[in-house]
Amino acid sequence: MNAAVAVEQPSIAQELLAALPASPDAYPHKLDFVRAAVLIVRLDAIAYRAASFLDDRILGPATAGGWFPMQGIIERSRMVSRPVPLHFIFHTGHVGSTLVSRLLDEAGGVLPLREPLPLRSLAEAHDVLGHPDSLLSPAEFAGVRDMCLRLWARAYDTTRCVVLKATSSAGRLAVPLLGACPAARGVYLNVGAEPYLATLLAGENSAVDLRGHGPERMRRLQSCVGPVATPLHALSIGELAAMSWLAETLTQHDSVRRLAARVMSVDFDRFLADVEGHTGRILAHFGIPADPDRISAIAHSTVLTRYSKAPEHAYSSALRAQVLEDSRARNRQEIRKGREWLERLARSSDVVASVAGAAIS
Repeated sequence: MNAAVAVEQPSIAQELLAALPASPDAYPHKLDFVRAAVLIVRLDAIAYRAASFLDDRILGPATAGGWFPMQGIIERSRMVSRPVPLHFIFHTGHVGSTLVSRLLDEAGGVLPLREPLPLRSLAEAHDVLGHPDSLLSPAEFAGVRDMCLRLWARAYDTTRCVVLKATSSAGRLAVPLLGACPAARGVYLNVGAEPYLATLLAGENSAVDLRGHGPERMRRLQSCVGPVATPLHALSIGELAAMSWLAETLTQHDSVRRLAARVMSVDFDRFLADVEGHTGRILAHFGIPADPDRISAIAHSTVLTRYSKAPEHAYSSALRAQVLEDSRARNRQEIRKGREWLERLARSSDVVASVAGAAIS
């Protein structure tokens, strides 16, 4: 059991299992496919809304929870009797997804799930599904996936719908998830290549983030366009950011194409230029009722004045613009390298040219 979680007691275990079919308070925090176990912890509505990330940062010494056999949780999840609509926010990373999620919180009746860890585990399991090294058969994967979908769709009495904001790289699960959940809808956020490069290169931990996701993104990119001449280890930081943008953007385009009207593509820069209009369209897409006055109030809420991932810090679209301009000045050479890498690949690949041509012109 995770050291940050209070030691499991039989009474706590029984309470969590009893609550599981009806209440989001029994939250499936982690999947362990080696042990075939699920970590269930106690969470409440206030904690869901406060959390920017449903990762181990939500755990503490007082967190009650315990590990349970996965098959038992799968069976227990089939007892969920009053699910609400479940929708998704997918994104290519650092493109305002947390802001959009927090704005939707202001509509009322929305239960947010921001970057739940089981989604990452499902994405990794799906990557090797059908391969000799997969721990799960296709049927076993479907069972765990459906368990998660059922448990994510549980609601409080005031909940109209659940909106799950995925981790950026989990966008590769958009088609499998929405395929298994026919009533679900999604939005998919992105920005153009140049602002993406400026954004990624502005961060202090950019290299760690980009290198950490690099191997999976390179594999995904090559599955779309074929072999890429320059290996991952030889890419500069700007080229690595460009590769990341391309892999995620190709995934976005494929998801929107295959899921048609069920997934709405949203450019974050255009969103910021018309927050009210885009907020109204996203609410309508998710079937969340809101009159014009309510939409206007959401679009002018204090959420827009705080840093969404850490609301204790002030932030604004003007500050974002300033950060990007500073990054363009400091990282001019790496941004140029990234754009040139995209241009070279676009000249040899119609697939890349179809998504990157306008973005790098």
